[in-house]
Amino acid sequence: MFKNIIAASIHIFFINLIIAQDRVITTGVPFLLITPDARAAGMGDIGVATSADTYSQQWNPSKYVFCENSSGFGISYTPYLSKLVDDIFLANLTYFNKNNTNAWAVSLKYFSLGDIQFNEIIGQTIVDQGLQSPNELTLDFSYSLLLSKNFSSSVAARFIYSDLKLSTDIDPSSASTVGFDISAFYKSEKFQFFGKSSIFRTGINISNIGPRLKYDEGGQMNFIPTNLKFGMGLSRFIDSDNKISFNTEFNKLLVPTPVPFFDENNSLLTYRQPNVNFLNGIFRSFDDAPDGITEELKEITWAIGLEYSFNKAFFFRTGYFNESLEKGARKFFTLGTGFDLEIFKIDISYLFSNSKIRNPLENTLRFSLAFNLSKKQTEVSED
Repeated sequence: MFKNIIAASIHIFFINLIIAQDRVITTGVPFLLITPDARAAGMGDIGVATSADTYSQQWNPSKYVFCENSSGFGISYTPYLSKLVDDIFLANLTYFNKNNTNAWAVSLKYFSLGDIQFNEIIGQTIVDQGLQSPNELTLDFSYSLLLSKNFSSSVAARFIYSDLKLSTDIDPSSASTVGFDISAFYKSEKFQFFGKSSIFRTGINISNIGPRLKYDEGGQMNFIPTNLKFGMGLSRFIDSDNKISFNTEFNKLLVPTPVPFFDENNSLLTYRQPNVNFLNGIFRSFDDAPDGITEELKEITWAIGLEYSFNKAFFFRTGYFNESLEKGARKFFTLGTGFDLEIFKIDISYLFSNSKIRNPLENTLRFSLAFNLSKKQTEVSED
């Protein structure tokens, strides 16, 4: 049977991020690793330790208790593979609400692979099997608590659903699971740093802790992208109107590295991930690389980002993201800008690939909107 090759190619292309290396770590529902908001995207995909905003749910929900607004709503849109097709995209809706000591948030993330035509060859005739619309989504809920004046923590739960429909079977492949996040965030008081008032921030988030996805009975089980993020940031107040923030972030997938499998003659057959449960996989991910600590370090991505703001109304951002050539080869620069009109804020970002491997988000504009549903609370402001 002939299935629409484009459908399978797009998903494989997406999962592997256009990579051919044998020991690149792959997971199910990799759309969870796509940056959904343009602010973070403009700073090199950084967000775990940046200042709090509406989209903190996607990076570190612990930041919500430090938000300047008591509630907010955000909507974002990210075209995907826009140079090949025009109907693959990631959309996100986020809402948060906070009081003096705690906050909660809910978000919906939806990834569409567009409309895909399926055909079957019967004899010498191509028979139309109809259109399918593969999609994946998550529904999240988080709760964060202020543990001290400067430190907060949070937990989050996530329902994950993947309906790929990459077949013309009566019951197309689909799978679901749950994931949990644990995070923490610290924001200092203002202090003097080289003659300027400054604020230091640091954050950590372990996300998508949960069982593997299984699409069909007896089929392969896929790890979800359990991910460890750690970051730091420093904001310097140049004067009453101008502020500049420097940020850095490190990421590691807590998923087993593909290991070699041999035949009966001890000849290498392939590399594939071991068949272990997700908890075992998390602990193994720190020391299972075939080449030892050298390879483990290559599995850590890093990024740096800068954000300049004028009068808390205009923002300019830039950043750089780096991944080892042997572990994905994603290397790119980003630019972004933002405008805060008090009632709502609009952010835009753009990505320039610095790798020989094409990035699916290369030369793509990303947009996000954030609506302030309450007045700013000056007691938590960084100004």
